[in-house]
Amino acid sequence: MDSKQYLLAYDVGTTGMKTCLFSAVGHLELVASALVKYPLYLLDGGGAEQDPEDWWKAMVSTTGEILSGSAIDPADIKGISFCSQMQGLVLVDREGNALRNAFSYLDQRATKELRRGMAHGMQIEGANIWKLLVSLSITKAVATSVKDPVWKYHWVKSHEPEIFSHIYKWLDVKEYLIAKLTGSFIMTEDSAFATLLFDTKKRTWSRAMCRMLKVNPDHLPHIIQSTKQAGTMKEQAASVLGLQPGTPVFGGGGDAASIGIGAGATNPGDTHIYMGTSGWLSTVVEKSMVDPASKTAAIVSALPGRFTYFSELETAGKCLEWVKDHLALDEINLYLEKKLITDSPEAIAKNLYDYMASVIDTVPPGSNGVIFTPWLHGNRCPFEDSKARGMFFNLRLETGKTEMIRAVTEGVCLHMRWFLEVQERKIKTSSVIRFVGGGALSPVTCQILSDILGRRIQSIENPQNVGAMGAAIIAGLGLGIYQSEKEATDAIPKGRVYEPRIESQKVYDRNYKVYTQLYRSNKKHFAALNA
Repeated sequence: MDSKQYLLAYDVGTTGMKTCLFSAVGHLELVASALVKYPLYLLDGGGAEQDPEDWWKAMVSTTGEILSGSAIDPADIKGISFCSQMQGLVLVDREGNALRNAFSYLDQRATKELRRGMAHGMQIEGANIWKLLVSLSITKAVATSVKDPVWKYHWVKSHEPEIFSHIYKWLDVKEYLIAKLTGSFIMTEDSAFATLLFDTKKRTWSRAMCRMLKVNPDHLPHIIQSTKQAGTMKEQAASVLGLQPGTPVFGGGGDAASIGIGAGATNPGDTHIYMGTSGWLSTVVEKSMVDPASKTAAIVSALPGRFTYFSELETAGKCLEWVKDHLALDEINLYLEKKLITDSPEAIAKNLYDYMASVIDTVPPGSNGVIFTPWLHGNRCPFEDSKARGMFFNLRLETGKTEMIRAVTEGVCLHMRWFLEVQERKIKTSSVIRFVGGGALSPVTCQILSDILGRRIQSIENPQNVGAMGAAIIAGLGLGIYQSEKEATDAIPKGRVYEPRIESQKVYDRNYKVYTQLYRSNKKHFAALNA
């Protein structure tokens, strides 16, 4: 085996890009990493956008930092891959230039477009019966969320017709960056599935779905498998990044697919939980399925022939950022000063979780009856409501910040229990659940999750890097460095296992019963306040 084989993986998140360089000789070992933050623009009416140029600048910056810091010869980088946020909408011209800011998956402006396109006539779960049945038969999912990209596409058609008239291709986030690197307009199968225009049997775009949802099929790019090569690095892009022209660039996977691979959840029945900016619970399955009532569906995996049964929470780690920015800003800044933490984003993130752990561990399980709902930007599963919001419930005169901060962490974990129950109605989840993402950096959060779920929690070393690790594994499979996903994921280093504590479970069982009723009790109030 070549003694100099490296894989470069770009993890394109909602609030920043994490770029990781891995050695692919023997174990997949992290050699260097760099992180750059960029803004998410929240607009009136539920808008959420990002500037694609910010992603490109982050690629340039992080790549330069890694190359200068590791002294790796770019010629030894055998492949490039991506993990990225999904269900974005990047509309480009023939040269691959973005025609406007990209729509984030969080964007909620297309309410009227959704109503016109789907929510009319006789309905089931907010969808026209005929369109629902056609969608389920072809895509195994239904575009019933205001956040689904097809409605953002129609929002542009309705509100920005001049821009719409210049569309050449509809891309997702990583596909835009792949086009910048290679000049190829492609979309991986998992990204194509997320458009809800993908025929899961034929593995191609569905002309019937395009007709029904009024999408121009010429706007859709060529579909490839995640492990296939999308193209090679162009000289111009290579010059800017400091990389080798001709380096193979692979399709990679969306975050939902790549993170599961990086967590080592690759076999049917494997369940993992991710807590980053967003959060989810996902289980590997061998067939497509959908539960419209709970907004849960099996999405196409980055691994050929696999699906992941997927339940998503829009704001998970974002809730902890809210705590940092609004609830405990002074305390956290003082803590960082005492620790002599500089402006390194990674150092700040790690110490944020350390601070949270030190605070919430002083409060008993259940936060003395305080419950937090983590719906700071609406909710998608197990109920879809863009007007739902976060709240603290059952505050008393004695309630302090520490109880409220612990309640935020518990609220995210309680929602994961809701996901677990939803999935158990259809499939069998694993008895040991792998836990990854920034939230998994905290042993206290790992234990809270175990107590609330009543399951063993398996932690992973470097849980904040699993998206990039999954992307690297995808490239390794495409290059033939790894002969199977099992060969690659078996080498992922595991951490501690957390066992549920019976006394804590009793408290959380009580709180969970209340938690699941809070939305139903306040649905009308959310609608009145957030119309």
